[in-house]
Order: sequence, then C-alpha cells, then structure tokens
Amino acid sequence: MDEYEETVVLRLSHRPGRDERMTTHVALTARALGADRVILPDKASDAAQTATDVTNRFGGPFEIEQTDELLGRLRRWDGSIAHLTMYGEPVQSVEEDIQESIQEDPLMIVVGAGKVPFEVYEQADWNIGVTNQPHSEIAALAVFLDRLFDGDELDRSWESAEKKVIPKKTGKKVEDVIDDN
Repeated sequence: MDEYEETVVLRLSHRPGRDERMTTHVALTARALGADRVILPDKASDAAQTATDVTNRFGGPFEIEQTDELLGRLRRWDGSIAHLTMYGEPVQSVEEDIQESIQEDPLMIVVGAGKVPFEVYEQADWNIGVTNQPHSEIAALAVFLDRLFDGDELDRSWESAEKKVIPKKTGKKVEDVIDDN
C-alpha cells in the first residue's frame, strides 16, 4: 500500500446485547481492509478483545482503543473526518478528494450505531453514502476502505503474525508462521 497518513475508524456507539457482532465486525473489517486503528466505546470490551486476539494471531500493525469520550475524540480530531451514512454524498463522487486528503492529513472514518447526533454530520468533512440505501455499516466500511485504498489493501503484508491463511481453491488451510530469527 502507498504511504498515507493515519486512517482511524471510530465506532460511534455500541448498544450492548444488540451490537456485539456488528461492533466486532466493524473492528475486524477496519483491520483487514487497511485502517491503522479502531476506537471503540468502553462498553464494547468483547469486540475489543476479539480484535486484539485476531491481531495477535494473524498480524498487524493494528491498534484497538476504547474510550467513553467518543464525541470528544471526534471533536478533538486533528485531521479530516468521513462519516459513513446512507444520507451522504455518493462515495464515488468524493473518493478522489479523500484520497488526496490522506496524503497529508490523518483520516477518521465514523461508523455509527443507532441514531447519530446531528453534530457528527456537521463535524464531518464528508458525509458519505454507499448506495444511499439502508444496509450494513460493515458493508459500507468495507466498500469505502477498498475505494479509499484502490484495492491495495488486499495485498497487504502482515507483521508479527502467529498464523497465516494459505489461499486455496477449495478447503481451508491455516499454517503457523515460523520465525527464522
């Protein structure tokens, strides 16, 4: 992947009992598709632990943070903000601007859960819709990251991995990574 400034995904909220898998998959999608870090709500401890375990086993770099000050982190962010929402501008009409932006400024990608405060729409440099139709925030994040990085994230190499998936036409194969040092 080209060298870009930091890309961070902020999971704006988390409804315990309802969003466990969604928040976990936001973190895993962020990791797998090129983000450097995810910021999760304090009450999403299971999601943070799963993302940490996957990063430890399958490599990084990738950081997982938790905070009870999600809006505060958004307000204090020193960089560009892209808010994924079905009400935003079509991703294909703003992706070039965002790609140019990440050459010099860090990018925070906001992924909501439940009702998103209007402040988020106002803080965002871009409110971005992937199809402008109701669907999964995980799908929106995946499509957005793939377009942001022009697919380069699909060939990313991973550091400090304990395990490696071996691509196969059929079946599953996971091998231990052997450190030659």
